[in-house]
Amino acid sequence: MILVTGGAGFIGSNLVAGLEAAGADNIVVCDQLGTDDKWRNIAKRDLADLIVPDKLLPYLDSNANRIEAVFHLGAISATTETDADRIVANNFRLSCDLWTRCAKYQTPFIYASSAATYGDGEMGFSDNADRQHLSTLKPLNAYGWSKHLFDRWVARNLETGAGDQAPPQWAGLKFFNVYGPNEYHKDGQISVALKNYREVTAGGPAVLFRSHNPDYEDGGQSRDFVWVGDCVDVMLWLKDNPAVSGLFNLGTGKARSFADLAKAIFNAAGITPEIQFVDTPLAIRDKYQYFTEAQMDRLRQVGYSAPFTSLEKGVSQYVRNYLATEDPYI
Repeated sequence: MILVTGGAGFIGSNLVAGLEAAGADNIVVCDQLGTDDKWRNIAKRDLADLIVPDKLLPYLDSNANRIEAVFHLGAISATTETDADRIVANNFRLSCDLWTRCAKYQTPFIYASSAATYGDGEMGFSDNADRQHLSTLKPLNAYGWSKHLFDRWVARNLETGAGDQAPPQWAGLKFFNVYGPNEYHKDGQISVALKNYREVTAGGPAVLFRSHNPDYEDGGQSRDFVWVGDCVDVMLWLKDNPAVSGLFNLGTGKARSFADLAKAIFNAAGITPEIQFVDTPLAIRDKYQYFTEAQMDRLRQVGYSAPFTSLEKGVSQYVRNYLATEDPYI
C-alpha cells in the first residue's frame, strides 16, 4: 500500500497516476475534495481507499504494517494565505507527526518542500541541508516559512538525534515552478502557463507583470519552470532507490523568462503572439522574485540521470495533449 497525502491535488494526482502506470495497485489518497471539481483529478484512478485529513494519523497507525511508503504532498499551498496558525497546523505540525510515525514504523517518507523557502534568492538556490545554511534563508510569506520550518526541524533532528529516529528513507523536494495537467482547481494559484493559455484562447493578449527592477526588462523576469511529469519521475525514482535520502531541489536547473513562456504558449496554440504588461500589484511588489533557478547538482550526484523536459516541449505537451482536448485531466 502506498499513501499519498494531497493525492487529489495538482502534483499529488499526477503522482497517483504515475504510481498506477508503474504498476502500483494499492494506492490510498488522503485529501479534502471540497465542493468544486477537484475530485476530477482522481476520477480515472483505481484507488484502494480515500480518506480525509482528520483520519490520516489513525489510519496510518492502524495500517502501519501494510504501508510501503508515504508521499506527503498535502499542504496549504496558497502563498496569499494569511492565517499563520492554520498554515502551521497543516504544513508543519502534521509533517512532524508523519515523520515521527514513519520513523517509528520504518516507512519511507518523501515530502514536498518548496522553492518558496529561498525567499528573494539573495542567498542563492543551493539545496544544502546543513542547519547553518538553512538558517540563512529568508522566506517571504507564511507558506514558504512553514515549509522552511519543517526542513529546519528535520535538519535539527538529524544533527542532534533529538526525538525519534529518522525514517529508513526520507527526501524533501523543493519544487520550483511546476506546471501541467490537473492544476485547474487552484484558482488564483494556477501556473502562469495555464493563466496565459486561458487568456489567449479567449481572444486576448497574454498578460504579464511589468518589471519594476532596472536589471530586468518587461517579461524578462525568470523562473525555473518544471513539467509536472518530470516531478513524478523523480518521485518514482526515489521510491525505487531507497538508499537515497536528503533535501533536493526539483527544477530543471535552467531559468527561463515569462516572455519565453508566453511565446511557447502562443506557438503551441497556433496564435500570433501579443503580450500586455501590467504593473505588479503594490501588495506583492516588494516581495516579488525576479529570478529563480534550481541548483540540481545534489540530485544528479545521488544518481538521478534522466533529462528534464524543455519549456517548449513541456508547454507543447500541456496544450496539445490536455488543454486543447475535451478531457484535460491526466
